[in-house]
Amino acid sequence: MEHVPVIDVSVLVDGTGDPAVVTARIDAACRDAGFFAITGHGIDPALPARLAAGAREFFALDTDEKSRVAMTEGGRAWRGWFPLGGELTSGIPDRKEGFYFGAELAPEDSRVVSGTPMHGPNLFPEQPPGLRALVLEHLDRCTALAHAVTRGISMALGLEPGWLREHYFADPLVLLRVFRYPPLDDGERSWSVGEHTDYGFLTLLWQDDRGGLEVRIGDHWVDVDPIPGAFVCNLGDMLDRLTGGEYRSTPHRVRNRSDRDRISIPFFFDPSWDARISALPGTAPTDDAPARWDRADVHAFEGIYGDYVFAKVAKVFPALRAGIDAT
Repeated sequence: MEHVPVIDVSVLVDGTGDPAVVTARIDAACRDAGFFAITGHGIDPALPARLAAGAREFFALDTDEKSRVAMTEGGRAWRGWFPLGGELTSGIPDRKEGFYFGAELAPEDSRVVSGTPMHGPNLFPEQPPGLRALVLEHLDRCTALAHAVTRGISMALGLEPGWLREHYFADPLVLLRVFRYPPLDDGERSWSVGEHTDYGFLTLLWQDDRGGLEVRIGDHWVDVDPIPGAFVCNLGDMLDRLTGGEYRSTPHRVRNRSDRDRISIPFFFDPSWDARISALPGTAPTDDAPARWDRADVHAFEGIYGDYVFAKVAKVFPALRAGIDAT
């Protein structure tokens, strides 16, 4: 496989027509690659393009200005900006800076009042002034698209269209991140973010025209080339776990080999915080699963999703975990 599949999901988005063909293609992509490009999603391409432009304006600000909305100011909600090298993959600092956003919750929301981690209001910078509206609109549109793709996955697995939503996504945990990857210098390491899998359920990625995303298919790496107007969808460890490895989260990495900054905007669609994770009916871990990049066993977890995801994010930002543990 030299390219990830491209799938038109319009029948899932608008709810008209026979979904059999698209669900069959989703099923094949989930089994063979764990990655596919999405067209026919109904999101105006101008929206993520404007968000990326706003992000470039923000990242160009001086450090003192950006520090006003640093993640250390976001508290238990884990929202805000982090500097270059401020996020870890497998314990190693990434060659990127970024900004975390999530569902916008009011201070009186019960989850905020109770101090549930990763829930709360966002931190929005004063500059550029239109960033807040763009972020919230993009969150809403991606959430709707993720629900549509999840309906397709439910049907691909032989379940009712709304089965996964009913059991796992009554109140999904959604996260939006905006990343800036500077060009890699000749003398630097050969990657911007090292080999990893996403720990959640589903990721929808918008990337600019710089390229740099690579997915490991079998024993070689395949470029996930940008397609104008398309999103990249990849499976996370929780979908791998739910299906017993029938659908596998696939390792990927980023190498910005261009001569300009790369902007990417991944949206993470995860089960509800209080969803109980176990294998789907009729599934069990397969015996032929390849050794993972981190030697972990994603099928060993059974419990509440919030406990799982909190432990995962704490490894990415250990200083923030220490701050929460101290409160």
